[in-house]
Amino acid sequence: MAKFELKLPKMGESVAEATVTNWLKKVGDKIEMDEAVLEIATDKVDSEVPSEVAGTLVEILFNTDDVVQVGQTIAIIETEGGAVAATPQVKADAPVAVAEVAKAVEVAKETVAPADFSPDYSGSEKFFSPLVKNIAKEEGISLAELESIAGSGKDGRVNKEDLLNYIKNRGSQPAVVAPEASGSAVAPKATPSPVQAVPVSVNGGDEIVEMDRMRKLISGYMVASVQTSAHVQSFIEVDVTNIVKWRDKVKNAFEKREGEKLTFTPIFMEAVAKALKDFPGMNISVDGEFIIKRKNINLGMAAALPNGNLIVPVIKNADQLNLVGMAKAVNDLGNRAKAGKLKPDDTQGGTYTVTNVGTFGSVFGTPIINQPQVGILALGAIRKVPAVIETPEGDFIGIRQKMFLSHSYDHRVVDGALGGSFVKRVADYLEAFDVNRDF
Repeated sequence: MAKFELKLPKMGESVAEATVTNWLKKVGDKIEMDEAVLEIATDKVDSEVPSEVAGTLVEILFNTDDVVQVGQTIAIIETEGGAVAATPQVKADAPVAVAEVAKAVEVAKETVAPADFSPDYSGSEKFFSPLVKNIAKEEGISLAELESIAGSGKDGRVNKEDLLNYIKNRGSQPAVVAPEASGSAVAPKATPSPVQAVPVSVNGGDEIVEMDRMRKLISGYMVASVQTSAHVQSFIEVDVTNIVKWRDKVKNAFEKREGEKLTFTPIFMEAVAKALKDFPGMNISVDGEFIIKRKNINLGMAAALPNGNLIVPVIKNADQLNLVGMAKAVNDLGNRAKAGKLKPDDTQGGTYTVTNVGTFGSVFGTPIINQPQVGILALGAIRKVPAVIETPEGDFIGIRQKMFLSHSYDHRVVDGALGGSFVKRVADYLEAFDVNRDF
């Protein structure tokens, strides 16, 4: 018998950790090679971790909701024969951190907490790693107090350093007291907890459903974006009659030759990528008081999931793709999003986002910026409308295919001249579409 260490695999250049959401196997279960052992989640994508060997699961090193770093051993699988793998990497961070906390507490003022204080952090809408929770529990920090700490990590997360610094200065902070423990005579008076109680149906006919994990994340992202960026919008109507006629003419031949369906999305994405090259001021992000000018044009493509949630896979180096390449990228990401097969790296590195609100019949919309980007373009529904057509012989009324483009941008760094000029350039590219072009 030999033991194999199942490690959290690398999931992309920008993905360093994941949360264990569900163990598909339990200790003692037989596992086939490439069979999924557990489910994990990054900030945006859920995925499975398969086994690289066949054998028996003999040890699970992380529990559900634990955060695991890429490369850490998460389970031990016993195999038939072969070399013995290295000794499992046991989580040693917590004891070290507790020792650091103890040292930090020596310089802090003593805080009264009940001896049997056991806070429950599961009801929080904020994310806290198991390490942070362990430290907070050791120090008798209530959920309300933990939620009041300003985090310096990704998306405002509270990390170990934030908590240690808070504990050092805890004596000078306004106390946020933990709820009174039942049966404890020494427990301080409780203060109201910010955790929302489960609502009750007044008439008994309402259904109350808790948000799933992804919806909670989306909710947090949307609120944070509105609080971060000064949103402003520009709208423009575009005549896409030539595009509609061209697509109708070539879509069957395109699918026969390329094995891909030709939708309007890659045509629009092509125009957006061109406009971003013309206006690099839209292909930026903001980090505090600094502007980061992005070298690559990576287009995010908002896609609806079967459960109603939203995800934004990214087309990397979109300006370097021809229409065929763009169509293949759009179809691949869209299909894998619907099937729940996106990889964490598929949603990373976007520099500008496009969302197609016309899919649901909307004429236009006011989308929320996908942070830390500074712009997002909404594509409205294409409609047949009466329009004035100008010709050398005079003006007349005709039926044209038109749509609205809605451009939301961050007014902290993008003024109306740039935001309006950019969306106008996208419209110009679409209206100048060559009906005689090949694909």
